[in-house]
This record gives sequence, structure tokens and C-alpha cells, in this order.
Amino acid sequence: MCLLLGATGVGKTLLVKRLQQLSSRDGKGDLGDPPLTRPTVGTNLTDIVAQKKITIRELGGCMGPIWSSYYGNCHSLLFMVDASNPTQLSASCVQLLGLLSAEELAEASVLILFNKIDLPCYMTIEEMKSLIRLPDLIACAKQNITTVEISARKGTGLSDVLRWLQDTHRTNG
Repeated sequence: MCLLLGATGVGKTLLVKRLQQLSSRDGKGDLGDPPLTRPTVGTNLTDIVAQKKITIRELGGCMGPIWSSYYGNCHSLLFMVDASNPTQLSASCVQLLGLLSAEELAEASVLILFNKIDLPCYMTIEEMKSLIRLPDLIACAKQNITTVEISARKGTGLSDVLRWLQDTHRTNG
């Protein structure tokens, strides 16, 4: 199981829909216009077939206080950050720290997704890594942490996400 977490409005639902489109096309081709989404209230389960079936459980950002009840059987964690919203970054960092310190997630591989890099007001990856002190987080975390810049809307970086999911679930079951 792969958990997809992040604050409300960071683009989790769109990411899942785009990954589903991409996996059905073997990672090739134009994704076209982004599908319509609405904020997730509760949880969405989505299967993506990337060499094997990977189930992604997306939890709505408003469910932050009870995310921990979904940590069991989690092999990988996608944590999404809105790169165009600097005021949300500190709250996202606090959420991420909580996830990294959770004993049930100690064995999970973590992919931090910096989304919305297509917007003119986005922060650079260097700015975000510095603000959340990513090198310190990586040094202290038990998990293997990877980062990628994406635009779920335009499809930028999504093939890297799909590849990471394939690699992670090939080794972790």
C-alpha cells in the first residue's frame, strides 16, 4: 500500500488521476487537459498498474489529525507540498516531521513531491529544501527519502513518480 498525504489543496487527487492516465499509456504520450477534481473528504483508493498493481490510498488534507490510523501496511509514502504556497510550507514541514517520526512508517520509502512548479510564483527546489531543512531531515530520518519537482496539472515529472513507485514496490512487495 502507498499512502498519499499532504495539506488540503496541494494537488493529491489530480496527481492520482494523472498517474492513472500515465500508467495506462505505459508512461508515454500527452496527458491532455487535466481532469476536474474536488477536495477529497475522507479517503480515495486508486489502483495503478505499473508492472504490477500498486494501490494508492489518498487521504484528504482535512484528515491530518487521523492520518496515523492508516499507517499500517504502508510500504511507501508520497508526501505532497504546494511549491507555490510559501505560507503553507511550515505547516507541511510539521506534518512531514510527524510522518518521519512515526514508528509504523520507519520502514516506508518516502517521496516528497514539490507540486505546482508550473505556476509563476513557485519557490525553487533549493528554497524549499532550505526552508524545511531537508538535508537535516534526511540525515535524521530512518526512511529512505527522495524528492521530485512535479506539475500534476501539466504532467511534468510524473514519469519519475511512476518509476519511483515501480522501483519501490518491486523491492518492498
